[in-house]
Amino acid sequence: MPKTLPVSVSGAPTKVRLDKWLWAARFYKTRTIAKQSIQAGKVYCDGARSKPSKEITLGAHVSLRQGFDEKTVIVSELSHKRGNALEAQSLYEETAESIKRREERAAQRKAHSRHWHSPTRPNKKQRRLIQRFKQGKTD
Repeated sequence: MPKTLPVSVSGAPTKVRLDKWLWAARFYKTRTIAKQSIQAGKVYCDGARSKPSKEITLGAHVSLRQGFDEKTVIVSELSHKRGNALEAQSLYEETAESIKRREERAAQRKAHSRHWHSPTRPNKKQRRLIQRFKQGKTD
């Protein structure tokens, strides 16, 4: 006997598993990656850490971290099928605060580069100085 999903009068599902929704909304490429992220504590549903099998409903607040970015989205539609990018964007609405915070952090990352940029490679004398410095030799 096939398992049926709970659906509303309009035919849209009323509840969807969190890992399945994240995959359908194209936050993660596969459901396995979505599941791993949830289990690693990178995804919070309504302010609490949750399991991949948690069933979410409309209006749920989902916070997730992808790389350097942290997003807070509100579930506006439910789907258990993965569609194109336009359909995926209609499944959620990112909060204004989340967008502002991501833009600020991106600007900070750009302002503070991780390594020193040199216009040229070190010459022989500079390489020797670097080696001496790394070995702890001083003159």
